[in-house]
Amino acid sequence: MSKRSLIRLSISLAVFALFLLHTARWAPLRLLEVVEDFTYDARVLLTLPGTPDPKVVIVDLDERSLAAEGWPWSRDKLANLVDQLFDRYKVRVLGFDIVFSEPDDEALALWQRLLSQDFAQVPEVVARAEDIRRQLDYDARFAQALSGRPVVLGFFFKRFVPEGEQAATGALCAPLIDAQAARLYDVDFIKPQGYGGNVARLQAATPYCGFFDNPVAVEDDGVYRRVPLMQQYDGAVYPSLALSIVRLALGNPPVELEFEPPDVRTSLHLERVRIGSLAVPVDEHVAAYVPYRGDNRTFHYVSAVDVLHGTVANPALLDGAIVLMGTSAAGLLDLRSTPVNKVFTGVEVHANLVSGMLENRIHQRAPYYMGIEAVMHLAIALLLAWAFSKLSAPASAAIGFGAIAAIIALALGLWSKAQFIMPLGVPVIFTLALFMAHLLYGYFIESRGKREIARLFGQYVPPELVEEMAAHPDSISMEGESREMTVLFSDVRGFTSISEKLDARELARLMNRFLTQQTGVIQRHRGTIDKYMGDAIMAFWGAPLPDSGHAVHALLAAMEMVRSVRELDAEFEARGWPKLHIGVGLSTGKMNVGNMGSEFRMAYTVMGDAVNLGSRLEGLTKEYGVSIICSEATRLAAPSDWAFRELDLVRVKGKQEPVAIYEPMGPKDALDPALRQDLARHRGALKLYRAQQWDAAELEFFQLQQSGRPHRVYELFIERIMYLREHPPGKDWDGAFTFTHK
Repeated sequence: MSKRSLIRLSISLAVFALFLLHTARWAPLRLLEVVEDFTYDARVLLTLPGTPDPKVVIVDLDERSLAAEGWPWSRDKLANLVDQLFDRYKVRVLGFDIVFSEPDDEALALWQRLLSQDFAQVPEVVARAEDIRRQLDYDARFAQALSGRPVVLGFFFKRFVPEGEQAATGALCAPLIDAQAARLYDVDFIKPQGYGGNVARLQAATPYCGFFDNPVAVEDDGVYRRVPLMQQYDGAVYPSLALSIVRLALGNPPVELEFEPPDVRTSLHLERVRIGSLAVPVDEHVAAYVPYRGDNRTFHYVSAVDVLHGTVANPALLDGAIVLMGTSAAGLLDLRSTPVNKVFTGVEVHANLVSGMLENRIHQRAPYYMGIEAVMHLAIALLLAWAFSKLSAPASAAIGFGAIAAIIALALGLWSKAQFIMPLGVPVIFTLALFMAHLLYGYFIESRGKREIARLFGQYVPPELVEEMAAHPDSISMEGESREMTVLFSDVRGFTSISEKLDARELARLMNRFLTQQTGVIQRHRGTIDKYMGDAIMAFWGAPLPDSGHAVHALLAAMEMVRSVRELDAEFEARGWPKLHIGVGLSTGKMNVGNMGSEFRMAYTVMGDAVNLGSRLEGLTKEYGVSIICSEATRLAAPSDWAFRELDLVRVKGKQEPVAIYEPMGPKDALDPALRQDLARHRGALKLYRAQQWDAAELEFFQLQQSGRPHRVYELFIERIMYLREHPPGKDWDGAFTFTHK
């Protein structure tokens, strides 16, 4: 793994570790919780059905009911209301989102005082005293109305009991799971410290009850997103109001907790609450998410006073309905904050939950929710680490925003199609935070390195190479190293005489124009400018970035440099400047490359025998009448379909070993057939020459010179043959010609 990839991976893992502290709840961040809640609320709002459920109706103690009958209502009125609901309107189930925590005995107490004082000596009153007492015993009347009917009474649990306050008041119904059975489960039930129950005689009238408090909303931000279906008090487990109503509506089937796998009964493996054939998804605290149907008052509301007096405008609403009785009157303070409205009638929260359970619309947040979030974060961290280490910043940004789009699409798809709650807000924030971390690192750290690379190499290598170098700084070393490379030297022929004909200003303009064009050619072929030496150019291929095709790129550059000089002819003539001719030498081999110089000045350059040879070969171009000469190593590194004219076997100044030198001709297919025939005859003539068959060699070179395609090298060899006839080189001659000048 490269250094750059390792750094990028470290950044990703560092951000991942920070978010893992939140995901694992080791150091939760409220801001992230707010964002996640916001995205949950957004999903709720985007998918509201917006229609009432005809199976569920709310009997409302509204402002009109309070104005007509006052408050509180006596239990005999409530008894009459219950009778009306079951006898007149034929409701299916009735649930009270109200707790009857105190006895309604004021009228009875008053009667007892009157009987003992004012009416004690009135025989007619004494005779009817018991009958009157029974009529004024409103709790008994209410209990009678509840008895034998599918009625669920509400109560509330106290999460905490203030000092000096009684922990438990009133009575509860039998638990859903008794304490002994509850020991079989290792579930994180919410465990309150007390409760506020109903008057004992009222609770005794019906075996059904359910709590209507919501401790998870209090724990979070007070918004009713989820409601526990069970709480554990004093070892036993009790149902919520909604759960008891649904169970009663289904015929009171057994209720079970379901785990995956079934034999591991822990919160981590808790999947759902089963009510007969109905399965309700729950979280690790046995809480269900409320599947809201719409804004406040989406359900059908019937005023309690209309029920009491039998004046309901549309009695069909109540026929066979599941009825919840609660209040929307502001003065009774049963208003809640929900994802769909910050002022929402409390009883309608339970109505939504009852409706959702019966219609299988409860969304599931799996117990392994934190694991899903952690795995998502790790996958995103690795993806962005790879992207920022391998791709450009715009491409990495596209991947980052693509990941966000994928997260949103997946979350919405699972919400709508599978009723599954996937983390959304926190993964989006994680992706943005990770993206910003990588972006800031790239801007403040990597870009500084890129600017340094551009400063060091921008004038010497083509822009695309600078970009590659900046993208892969690990591949660049300023320290000296040995590499297989190709070096190029070019020089202007007759520059001294040219410079004598122009003043300094014109000469500078000419050279600037010439060097600009030649530099452009070199850089187009991925070359690095080493230096300008007056009219000469030194360039190399294979550094600072490795280049497996360094010889080919150098050959192509050299041939284009020669051609491009002619493109300047018309412009130079118009300016009164002379035409230029250049010679180019190319050498391939092992070279030392790196920052070299002194403590006063350093330069990125190449050194070595192959470099010196390239300089010598450029100087030989005048001798052989060619524009380009390359070494045998360069020829061998070129493609096999290239043609070369072998010029000679020479010993250049400073080297004892002979070197074969060549004129590159370009791809064989691009050559004229006659020229290809000349090259073959030239190779044969060289063999005769080196075999000291002077007459045959001279005849071949002479015929080549007379073929209509003359070449300076033919004349050169004819002159040498004439000399060697008279000065035989000896039997051990290797055919090489020794140059004593540079």
